[in-house]
Amino acid sequence: MIEDSHGCIDYNESGEGRTVVLVPGSCSTGAAWRPVMAQWENNYRCVTTSLLGYGGTLERRSADDTDIAHEAVVLEAVIRRAGCPVHLVGHSFGGLSALAVALRARVPLLSLTIAEAPALEILRHAGEYRHYLAFRKMSQSYSKAHQAGETTAIEQMVDFYGGAGTFAAWPQRVRDYASQTTPVNLLDWDSAYGFELTSGLLATVKIPTLVLWGEASHPAAKRANQLLGQCIPEAAVATIAGAAHFLILTHAGEVAGMIERHMARAEDRVAAAAVVPAN
Repeated sequence: MIEDSHGCIDYNESGEGRTVVLVPGSCSTGAAWRPVMAQWENNYRCVTTSLLGYGGTLERRSADDTDIAHEAVVLEAVIRRAGCPVHLVGHSFGGLSALAVALRARVPLLSLTIAEAPALEILRHAGEYRHYLAFRKMSQSYSKAHQAGETTAIEQMVDFYGGAGTFAAWPQRVRDYASQTTPVNLLDWDSAYGFELTSGLLATVKIPTLVLWGEASHPAAKRANQLLGQCIPEAAVATIAGAAHFLILTHAGEVAGMIERHMARAEDRVAAAAVVPAN
């Protein structure tokens, strides 16, 4: 745990080797990365945390201030505690928050991996209104259901991402946690809608970047991530065959392998740039 002046921040680490900071999405904690970490068999120093309002990380946002910069500040504190340039990996809203860190460029990053980020505003700025409105329709319906007192309103959001029946198939304790953290997740959506993403802004990302999405993901989610891959300079992109939004759980082996290869390529690039040509 990091004892910050603005409140506690989850911090856990395990393994040895190059440092990877793994950021989970909404309604979860760093434990969401265990299936991927298990693939690496402690060959990396894996640092995990939780986003604002989840796990032990104290919420700092309010209904009047949902700036994604609050998430970025928390992740920057985690990276500074890690104490060295890191590979930053984020899933879902954690991926969007990791992108915010990269754009702020206040901490040293060796590489960035974004998996299934809800990059809503790039859809709007690119004129992809059909996909943008798919997100809007879902999030508005979900919010209204919660306001009306539906205790499992978040099922709409989960099934939008994972397909019909995804929420019902989760273990009871996972469904309960998602339902309990619905107010936090609604703040996450406000943060995402308020995160202005343009092709010009994304062009300023200068670190090696990998963007992942699931083959079976919602078309709007796939298109948002495709646009990220197109707009970030020299970004590598990959589709996980047969996967939907929750690919770090369902396709951990494939995800772990892709992240591992991306990190190796990024470090090779750094090493090559450090070579001083002989006179």
